[in-house]
This record gives sequence, structure tokens and C-alpha cells, in this order.
Amino acid sequence: MANQVETVITEELLPLLREERYVTIATVDHETGGTNVNAISWVYATDEKHVRFSVDNRSRIVENLKQQPLVTLTLIGEGSTYAIAGEAKVIEEKMEDVPLKLALVEISVKEVRDVMFYGARITTEPKYEKTYDKEAAEKLDRQVMGAMKK
Repeated sequence: MANQVETVITEELLPLLREERYVTIATVDHETGGTNVNAISWVYATDEKHVRFSVDNRSRIVENLKQQPLVTLTLIGEGSTYAIAGEAKVIEEKMEDVPLKLALVEISVKEVRDVMFYGARITTEPKYEKTYDKEAAEKLDRQVMGAMKK
């Protein structure tokens, strides 16, 4: 997909957004008007035009999106880096069947752009590990991902 702009999430990228993974999200800060960037992991593409994510409902991300819905997710995968831009809306202030106070947000995808610099390829994707109780983390991940798929 190098140097191309798509209006939907491609078949190659769709599976990457159907599992918990490291992505960054950029929003417009509701106080400063500048860029606000965060790392998140609970993402799920319901189809090629919609990506859901979940964050603490007290997060600055949620307040930013209520004021200005423009958002960009950055995804590293398939040997490149992709910017997925669109408009987001909070569809649940507090997700059901999840013990934490998490908001569910859905992005309507407008553009998917390969933003990798010329002449390079990603050889190792970002990896992370949860630093709290492994069993509790796995249970919470299952609950959140299950709720996002509804």
C-alpha cells in the first residue's frame, strides 16, 4: 500500500485491527487546541469503515473527542506505518459487562494512508507486556474485547 491513500481499511490491515495491539491515537486537545497523542491497545475494527476503541471514561481522549471528533490512529504492521483518520463519537459512556469505567468510542474511517518514509520497511513490530497480574489482565482483555465486538 506504499504511497497510496485508501478510503477504507484494507484486507491486509483489517485482521491487525481485530486483536489487541499497540496503536497511538492523536486527538485535538480540548484546552490548548494542539495535538494530544496517547498509546492505546483495546482496538477492534467492526468492518472496513469502522474502528472501535476503549479507554477510561475519564480520559482526556474522551473529552477531546466530545469537543472535536477528528482523530488519527497510527498502526504499525504489514511492514509499514499507517495513519487511519476519521471522525469519532462516544457510543457508550460506560461499557456494560466490563468492571472498569471504560468508554466505547467508534471511528468512522475517512482515510487510510501509508505514512512510512521512503525506502524503508518495518522489520519488527512493537511488542508490550502487561505489568500487573497476568490472569487479571487476560480476563479484563477478554471482557473489553468481547464488549467492543457487540
